[in-house]
Order: sequence, then structure tokens, then C-alpha cells
Amino acid sequence: MQILLLYAAVVLIWGSTWSAIPFQLGTVAEEVSVGYRFGIAALALYAYAWASRRPLRLPASAYPLVFLQGALLFCINYFFVYYGTAYLTTGVVAVLFSGILIFNAVFERLFFGRRIDARFWLAAALGISGIGLIFSTEIAEFSFTDRSVHGGILVICGTLIASLGNMAAVFNTRRGLPVVALNAHAMAFAAMLALLIALALGRKLGFSPHAEYVLSLLYLAIFGSAVAFGCYLALLRLIGATRASYSSVLFPVVALLISTAIEDYRWTITAVIGMLLTLAGNWLILSQQKK
Repeated sequence: MQILLLYAAVVLIWGSTWSAIPFQLGTVAEEVSVGYRFGIAALALYAYAWASRRPLRLPASAYPLVFLQGALLFCINYFFVYYGTAYLTTGVVAVLFSGILIFNAVFERLFFGRRIDARFWLAAALGISGIGLIFSTEIAEFSFTDRSVHGGILVICGTLIASLGNMAAVFNTRRGLPVVALNAHAMAFAAMLALLIALALGRKLGFSPHAEYVLSLLYLAIFGSAVAFGCYLALLRLIGATRASYSSVLFPVVALLISTAIEDYRWTITAVIGMLLTLAGNWLILSQQKK
């Protein structure tokens, strides 16, 4: 039951962030917005730890990998995905980012010796095929132009970096580091790194006072980062990165369900079949015994 609740929280929160992220793009530089997002998330976690009297001190030997987790999982991968999104449609980005399933499986095998069984490959095929069907119209319109290929490479690089960040998080959680302290410090490092990179790139540390930007930033920071990543790291500890990352194939489904309610999105037979395939893949993953 704990696994299902954590999994549901990750899917629902990160699925809903698809509606908030567009409000972060355009006015404030992407690197700066990422810095703000994880800076606020870190402060929220520090406040929660202080209020609940949770420990924040970590062994000195842990900080290099905590910094690596922050840099890869909470900073650099977001840059690449945001950059790539400027050249691609949402559907193509969703399909490309679902490749994190494959990256996590391969890296867990390489770094931690976790076996990849036939059940996983079947679930991965169902999930990726399901996303492909859901966004089949957008994918059919994909053009192998320099602009689109450039965007695709950026998103794939971001996905690869996110997967390596997952591996750093697995190593940190296996050391028994408390999740709240681990995420708080990693997000603080990520925020500082993002703002330093922004300055190095000549970006202005601007801020938009518009309600859409402020409210979406707070939602992404508190729920999309502080809460969701806490649930996600707990999942990593319980079921491993390969199975936990399968939640990514349901994010577009949640986003489209929200769009159905507030934007009158209309489901096609192909999209419904795609959703059913992703649900079947999730059942396979969640019913799998931990290796």
C-alpha cells in the first residue's frame, strides 16, 4: 500500500506540473527559473525539517555525491529538457523522455547489478508504445529538420542526465541518508549551481510579478519538487530506479485528463488504446517482485 500511495502521489503531482511549466518559459530565463524553483523547494524542506525536528546534518563524505545528485537530477537535466522543448511538441518530448526507462534499467544493471527481466522489457514496450499512440498525431508531424533534430538531441541528453541523477540518488538512499535532508541539501546545491550557470551565460536574474508565473513557480517548487521528489526518492529506496521511473509514462495521461476537464481535450480511439497500454505496463511494473 505504501508503494502504491507514493507512486500515485508522484504520478498525480508530476502529471499536473505539465500544466504549470509553460508559465515558467519565455519571461524569465530557464536557468534562472530552475534556480528559483529549487531554491524555494530547499527552503521549504529546511523549514519542514526544523518544524518536525528532523536531522539535517549528513556525513562529510556524503556531500560530493549529494552535490552530484543535485547537479544532475535537479539542475542540468532541466536545462536540456527546457531547451529541447523550445524546438519540439509536447508529445515528442514525452516520447523521448520516456527513454529514461531504458537508461535507468541499463545503468542499474551496470552500477548496481540489478537484473533486467523479460517482464520489464514487456512493460517498457507497452508504456512507450502507449505514449506513442497517445501523441501519434504530433509524432506523425515530426520533421527531421535541423531544428527538430537539435531539439531531440537536447531532450535525449536531458533524459540521460536525469537517469544518471537517479543513479546518484539510488546510491545516496542506499547509504541510508534521510530523504528530507538529502533532498534539501541537493536542491540547495542545484539552485546555487543553476544561478551561477545563468550568470556565466549572461542571463539576467529577473523575476516576473505576474500571478501566472508566481503561482506556477510556487506549485512547481513546493509540490513538484519538495513533495514529489521526496516521494520519488522513497520509491527509489523501496523498488529501485527502473520501476520508479516507469511512473513517467503516466505523466502525459494525467496531463491530458486535466486538459480534458479544463480545456475540452477530446480523446480519440487511438489515444484511449494508448492510455490502456500504459496502464497495462504500469500493472506489470507494480506487480513485479523486487529483485
